[in-house]
Amino acid sequence: MILYRPVGTKELELIVQSGNKAFPPRLPDQPIFYPVLNEKYAIEIASNWNVKYNDDHKGYVTEFEVDDKFCAKYEPHTVGADYHRELWVPAEELEDFNKHIVSEIKVIKEYSDNE
Repeated sequence: MILYRPVGTKELELIVQSGNKAFPPRLPDQPIFYPVLNEKYAIEIASNWNVKYNDDHKGYVTEFEVDDKFCAKYEPHTVGADYHRELWVPAEELEDFNKHIVSEIKVIKEYSDNE
């Protein structure tokens, strides 16, 4: 399954430190990891939310593939418009989720408030 994750610079730096193979553990106030199911939704978050609320006013869209069989255990959730679809991965399952990433995590879009 191809998934997307909008991230800020700090999270992206941690992804790069992993060799582009894993997402960093969630912070204590982040009980859920939310990869999204389509690029359009990821772009919305990165270009609007991340650019507005991150200290450096940058946002990135990452794309990666996760084993289909593993992803089947997570029911997609629609959280707004019909394309606002995401998986809800409990933070304590993120390490296992990372083990099922079958591609490099790559940045496919980059946004800043200078655009």
